[in-house]
Amino acid sequence: MKQKPLAFRMRPEHIEEIIGQEHLVGEGKIINRMVQAKRLASMILFGPPGTGKTSMAYALAKTVGLPVKMLNAVADKKKDMEIVVEEAKMMGQVVLILDEVHRLDKAKQDFLLPHLESNLVTLIGCTTSNPYHSINPAIRSRCHLFELQALTPDNVKTAIIRALNNKEEGYGTLDIEITDDAIEHLANAANGDLRSALNGLELAVSSTPENPENKRLIDLHTTEECMQKKSFSHDKDGDAHYDVLSAFQKSIRGSDVDASLHYLGRLIEAGDLDSIARRMIVIAYEDIGLANPQAGPRAVAAVQAAERLGFPEARIPLSVAIVELALSPKSNTAYKALDAALTDIRAGKSGEIPLHLKDSHYQGAAKLGRGNDYKYPHNYEGAWINQQYLPDSIKNKNYYQPKNSGKFEQALKQVYDKIQRDKKN
Repeated sequence: MKQKPLAFRMRPEHIEEIIGQEHLVGEGKIINRMVQAKRLASMILFGPPGTGKTSMAYALAKTVGLPVKMLNAVADKKKDMEIVVEEAKMMGQVVLILDEVHRLDKAKQDFLLPHLESNLVTLIGCTTSNPYHSINPAIRSRCHLFELQALTPDNVKTAIIRALNNKEEGYGTLDIEITDDAIEHLANAANGDLRSALNGLELAVSSTPENPENKRLIDLHTTEECMQKKSFSHDKDGDAHYDVLSAFQKSIRGSDVDASLHYLGRLIEAGDLDSIARRMIVIAYEDIGLANPQAGPRAVAAVQAAERLGFPEARIPLSVAIVELALSPKSNTAYKALDAALTDIRAGKSGEIPLHLKDSHYQGAAKLGRGNDYKYPHNYEGAWINQQYLPDSIKNKNYYQPKNSGKFEQALKQVYDKIQRDKKN
């Protein structure tokens, strides 16, 4: 049996063997046109794990007939890149496939740039991170950016069948009988990660002994054991992490409790309690706020309980809090009012504090007019007394715009509206 992993052995060597990514390599699409013209440009391929970024890069280089060198931006040194450049000078041109391209340090970048500009080296960088966030602009501006999409279950199924039938690199020489539902499980449980599906198939084949008829019988139970945990496209340091957090908050803000729980589940599967906790507390105050003021303290309590329990039990208080947050009325009036005030302050619209509000707790303050004519609200009926609080230049500003969101803010709105009416009288 060959020692290299099945996923490595089954890498495509021609553009026509690439599975999925029709929006890039399909007939008439941009990368296909590059290959047809035999003019491969430097590019960054980015997308979720297991979508075939490195495999595509290799297939493109082989299709146009250019020599290929594969390096890793983290593991390989600048000296390794210097060797690639020297080889390119002898060969005329080299395709450098660079994994983890977002981790390229400045010294390596500075070395590569002139060779990219002269086209001596054609760079195909591969990364799971969004290049607009993570890749130096000097490199990014010299490369085309292409986003690879997660493979569909049908794409993954095609790759599994291809591996089962391939006699050179796959299992075509073995007598394997695999049930349809076993293939379906491999295709679906991989969650778009082809590498995970092929690893699962490899484990199923290698761990299944031949029966007396020299057949390997692989059923659903076997593939379930070999794919015990679905491949999860979520890297806590990668772009997908922020996409899930964004979807999590937007689902709660939009009061879709089912979507909120789905994205909570993805974050739990990633084991990222810190991000869950921080985002929950932010949501409770940013998106719910005065519409349900107790959501904040209860979110904090749920986070504290989750931290004490740890996973898997932590999911229980988290689920209770998320359901409440999602189904609570929403109000962003408090922080929006503060942001409006900050905007004025940063624009220089502060003005002089009215004299009657200035500190008067020192000798001579009264002679300076500090605190004179201040009306102490507790000496009057009600908590509000008509006197000026804002500086003259902004004395008529209204930052807070209340909503009828939940009983608590409705009550605040009634008080606010009464004060505004009294000010005008």
